Amino acid sequence: MLEGKEVTWFPSYGAEMRGGTTNCTVIISDELIGSPVVTNPDILILMSDASLTKFQPRLKQNGLLTFDLSLIKEPALRADIEAVGVPATEISSKIGNTKSANMVLLGAVIAKTKLLKETSVFEAIESSMPARKKKNIEINKKAIIEGIRYIEDKKG
Repeated sequence: MLEGKEVTWFPSYGAEMRGGTTNCTVIISDELIGSPVVTNPDILILMSDASLTKFQPRLKQNGLLTFDLSLIKEPALRADIEAVGVPATEISSKIGNTKSANMVLLGAVIAKTKLLKETSVFEAIESSMPARKKKNIEINKKAIIEGIRYIEDKKG
């Protein structure tokens, strides 16, 4: 929204919280969003083998699959997509908080797609973080930067 885009998100946290897959659909568009439901996404960020099995078949042909290489060791990947493994849990552990592995993956997606500006993402984190979690802002920013750096280092 900070970049003038239409945005919606649709989390799914039902019985999955007790051991199955959880997911959250995020839509970022230049056009009005008709529904928060996405059947075939352009981009997937995955953090478990179960999620890979469940959601990879839904990814559009030529879509981007970014996954945590620390947790998904031997992925069976489709040939018609771009797959990028990032050792996100390992990277987040090195910076002091494995809970920020998702932010490492977000940084990787930002680096691969240029969908969002780094500054906008940081501003959104700062403005949306509840007061009781403000201490996490800097670690999340660092995790995003490390995800971006990982992709940029792979290019060079």
